[in-house]
Amino acid sequence: MTSVDETEVAPDVEAVSIADLVREVALALHDGDNPRAAALVTGLHPRDLADVVELLSPEHRVALIQALGPAFNYEVLSEIDEGVRDQLSEALPNELLAKAVTELDTDDAAYLIENLEQADRDEILAHLPKGERAALERQLEYPEETAGRLMQSDFVAVAPYWTIDQVIEHARETDDLPDTFAEIFVVDPAFRVLGSVDLSRLLRTRRDVPVSDIMEADLQVVLATDDQESVARQFERYSLISAPVVDENGKLVGVITVDDVVEIIQSEADEDMRALGGVGDESIGDTVIQTAQSRVPWLIVNLGTAVLASFVIKMFDATIEQMVALAVLMPVVASIGGNAGTQTMTVTVRALATNKLGAINARRIISREATVGLLNGFVLSLIMASIVFLWFGSTKLGTVIGAAMVVNLFAAALAGILIPLVLYRFKLDPAPASGVFVTMITDCVGFFAFLGLASLILF
Repeated sequence: MTSVDETEVAPDVEAVSIADLVREVALALHDGDNPRAAALVTGLHPRDLADVVELLSPEHRVALIQALGPAFNYEVLSEIDEGVRDQLSEALPNELLAKAVTELDTDDAAYLIENLEQADRDEILAHLPKGERAALERQLEYPEETAGRLMQSDFVAVAPYWTIDQVIEHARETDDLPDTFAEIFVVDPAFRVLGSVDLSRLLRTRRDVPVSDIMEADLQVVLATDDQESVARQFERYSLISAPVVDENGKLVGVITVDDVVEIIQSEADEDMRALGGVGDESIGDTVIQTAQSRVPWLIVNLGTAVLASFVIKMFDATIEQMVALAVLMPVVASIGGNAGTQTMTVTVRALATNKLGAINARRIISREATVGLLNGFVLSLIMASIVFLWFGSTKLGTVIGAAMVVNLFAAALAGILIPLVLYRFKLDPAPASGVFVTMITDCVGFFAFLGLASLILF
């Protein structure tokens, strides 16, 4: 394994783009010039180095980390995409992962090894000191996407009768405290949280004052089993910087900080965006097989709904044969309905995800969306009817498409809000499933309304 002197000059990331840097690193690794590859990235900020690692091919990622040797900053592993991190966890030797686990915060360490085989995980944990191993094992027992998995197990806790002087001496002399912290928690003998003290307030207080005199007793506490989305909403609602995490007995077991919550918000937003597009939990680093497996299920469902829409068209094949203009205009009705439905569905799914939509206001929002659908339908129908009249010179055809658009946009609005609500009611994630069914309804209703009205009015 080749190491690089950490004192080498760091590259200027602004002067050299990440893309250019990745090309240079990949070329050096391809030529077997590991020292040059390592020199190119030595001194980079962990976030910038994470970008380089993500953009390299899987084999080059491992080669670069091994080339850096002791100069590799393990914090990079907490910055990279989840899919790339899992690939590296599988590819890197357990000895290196064990070193990384000892350097990272417990929440990042848990993410690094959570998807490994149990034998590999046990081997890595065996390298840790007893206390650190117990804390990490306890953290891994909590389900994914809960506060217990998200929290950091390292925190500062003191008794309420301690003076400020004792707290300062404790912080100076104790080795196993977190490297950085902004809050000190006050606990009773059973380790139940009594309050907290902000560091700025502690530093402005006389040394002989007991902690209980300056602690904030009214603080937000997070249960270790709480879902990470509810934790993020709690931080947003109460403008929190950090929050203590307690178990089912009220015992303090960890702390969540605002930087962890920012990652949650980004992760949940990405997840909702992918789900609305019918894409699973994939990343840019996934293989062809993994990506195909992630996408094909909803494409099959889409295929089924498209076939259903084709059956609706088949019912009116004789009508279409008599007027070619109907075939020309059919996609317009279905397309505008699909877009309108997607608008309503996106707003609804986001409102459900942020707890802004529920039983107390559902009827009012449904009524609003239905009215908006009708209003937009009338506006667009007038525009489209005018276009059809100028295009085909037929008032009746303009009337048909205008009426069909009103019907379809009304149906799209109802489908866009009711489908996510129904799925949510039955404890199903509305993000991935809603789009398929909304498209099915807007296509079927749009084709049926347009061709049905055409057969009644035109022939």
